[in-house]
Amino acid sequence: MKQLQLEDITVVILAGGKGRRMGGQDKGLVNYKNFSLIQHVIDAISLQTSQIVINANRNVAEYAAFGYPVIEDTLTDFQGPLAGFLAAMSSVTTDYILTLPCDGPVITENYVTKMLQGLNQTKADLAIAYDGSRMQPVYALIPVNLKNSLNQFLDSGERKIDLWYQQHDFTLVEFAADSEFFTNINTPQDLKKYS
Repeated sequence: MKQLQLEDITVVILAGGKGRRMGGQDKGLVNYKNFSLIQHVIDAISLQTSQIVINANRNVAEYAAFGYPVIEDTLTDFQGPLAGFLAAMSSVTTDYILTLPCDGPVITENYVTKMLQGLNQTKADLAIAYDGSRMQPVYALIPVNLKNSLNQFLDSGERKIDLWYQQHDFTLVEFAADSEFFTNINTPQDLKKYS
């Protein structure tokens, strides 16, 4: 298997959810420490790669204003991160996507290279971040050639991300030393707690 390079990957920032726990607000655009949540993610990840797209289903013009392509889900009704994966896999030109959520403003500076190395060191299909105690399923490096598998999974009515991963050979990439990396701002309480 050829070694994956940085240019083989498009980073996908997932901002396509309903924001139920944030009172229906579009989480990526929620203000956090004087900037929108997604601005924090973009600022950090753009230091690691220039190949970035945003998966969003609302406020598309506002997301487009950040200067990166915006990809909307092909499935209706906000069907979760896997729908965002599928939309991205259907539109990027690279062989892999590397995903992360818009509501995780603390990005470790070696996320892209570490995930790349993690997959390169194994013969696994895909790589998923691991925080030392559990898998972090929305932080994943996935080949675009699994698009048909994902399409079939979603067509069957399934939405559970872990179940789809279990259909493939995956490797876990350890980020135990970067525990803050997986800080999620899901609720107004989280906003207060981490601000």
